[in-house]
Amino acid sequence: MNGFTSHDLDEDAFGEKSGLQGGLKTFDAFPKTKASYTSPSRSGGQWTVLILTICTFFSFSEFRTWLKGSESHHFSVEKGVSHELQLNLDMVVQMPCEALRVNIQDASGDRILAGDLLTKEDTSWKLWMDKRNYGTHEYQTLNQEDTGRLSEQEQDAHVHHVLGEVRRNPKKKFPRGPRLRWSDTKDSCRIYGSLEGNKVQGDFHITARGHGYHEFAPHLDHGAFNFTHMITELSFGPHYPTILNPLDKTIATTEDHYYKYQYFLSVVPTIYSRGSHALDTYSSSPPSLHNNPNKKNLIFTNQYAATSQSDALPESPYLIPGIFFKYNIEPILLLISAERGSFLSLLIRLVNTVSGVLVTGGWLYQIGNWGVELVNRRRRGGKSEGVLNGRHYADE
Repeated sequence: MNGFTSHDLDEDAFGEKSGLQGGLKTFDAFPKTKASYTSPSRSGGQWTVLILTICTFFSFSEFRTWLKGSESHHFSVEKGVSHELQLNLDMVVQMPCEALRVNIQDASGDRILAGDLLTKEDTSWKLWMDKRNYGTHEYQTLNQEDTGRLSEQEQDAHVHHVLGEVRRNPKKKFPRGPRLRWSDTKDSCRIYGSLEGNKVQGDFHITARGHGYHEFAPHLDHGAFNFTHMITELSFGPHYPTILNPLDKTIATTEDHYYKYQYFLSVVPTIYSRGSHALDTYSSSPPSLHNNPNKKNLIFTNQYAATSQSDALPESPYLIPGIFFKYNIEPILLLISAERGSFLSLLIRLVNTVSGVLVTGGWLYQIGNWGVELVNRRRRGGKSEGVLNGRHYADE
């Protein structure tokens, strides 16, 4: 058969030629089947394409994971002594500016006339309602649950997003409001800007003229009260207008005049860092972070959690309607750092991934062929079609 018997079943006749060159060619720690003993099949080609596709997908996934990096969260006690806390506000109240009083009363007893430090502009509520659905994020009411908004808010808390906003928006200006036309009614007040307060527990509130504080201004009639409001931004620390906070882009409406809104905020100082040097840098010189909040790859800011409570009040001189933000500074520090592994570790993971897929794919292909052969053999009654295993011998 094909010269097999003429060589007296000598297996060496099927190998490489003897000699030094032939010995080097045949030397292989991983013996392979000769190409003349194999035949390509359609199923083998399809399986090869499938294995290469899986290897490409896993390799791309590993590279994307390495490029994105991973985030780690650490809690610590804030070191150093902080004195000031920046508050950023941009909101509209459906009352004229001359009828509102804006103040801060903190735990140290200081009273800050926030109305003199923030910018107040007369505007039209209708214009803001027409604008509410435009922009990156849609406004929502306080009692509305939106899973999409929660996912966007969580995305805005990642390190790469915060550091990106610092680079893209270095001036940190408040956006312009809708343009007021001569035919629009000035029935609302936009209050926006940033101010410095004491870094202690405090109460930022917006009340009506003549309510809450003694003043010589005329007492505002209760029928003119309307504390319906729209919060575009409320944040603490450096101003990053494109980062979504819990109370950003929210609307609260009421038809009652004597009404009180209360927001309870828990402010957590937070450091965003790219790299593993956040803890070391903060431990070595914590005051420098406060003096330089826009340091490259190291941002000091604040996050907060919010709960709200609102209810109509009976008209009484002892009860004050308005909008109250009661904030408390938590005695902890949250450090969020984004780290990326070395390029060598990426190569090792890629080699392990591709090798694992190739070996597993080879095993599955062999097991599949063995199963198909076993089924076919049972269908033939256990007989084999092979020549060497049958009764057909040469020169018999």
